[in-house]
Amino acid sequence: MEIPARRLSSSEARRTQIAAATIAVLARRGYAGTTFEAICEHAGLSSKRLISYHFAGKADLLATVTRVVAEEVAAFVRPAVAAARGDRGRLEAYIRASLDFAAARPEYARARRQIDCNAREQVVDGWLAGLFEGGQRAGAFRAFDPELMSAVLRASIDGVAGREDPGAGADELVEIFDRATRPGCP
Repeated sequence: MEIPARRLSSSEARRTQIAAATIAVLARRGYAGTTFEAICEHAGLSSKRLISYHFAGKADLLATVTRVVAEEVAAFVRPAVAAARGDRGRLEAYIRASLDFAAARPEYARARRQIDCNAREQVVDGWLAGLFEGGQRAGAFRAFDPELMSAVLRASIDGVAGREDPGAGADELVEIFDRATRPGCP
């Protein structure tokens, strides 16, 4: 049976509303405080069943929120990375733009940290790992595990993003990861 386009669009609108409320609740109350009750209260929903109707459970909802946040970060960060010259320049642009995003959209940055810190499985930024792999092939980066370096960089960015002025740590992170990835370093 095919779902009428009008109904599908209202369903997508409700899913978007619930995801946005979840981001806000994660940012304010943390992972443990992000209950269906809290999401309903924030979104102005009359029943938790509205969440259960649109999502298979909390894991499904958080997977959607993770995707939404990742898409927002990517839309903000990728243009800066694309404009940078060379692999080392792209790494610097990634760090700086990620921290600029955290300063511009702190609720998204806090929600991402809550999900990353409480996820049962490590959330790997495959795009960032690909940036490292490409830099290694080009000789701009030393040999290392791109997924591990990606996870360490994401955790570092998230840690700095949680500070009062996330942009203040950009120079330090750029220096740390420049040294950590530089060819010829043991």
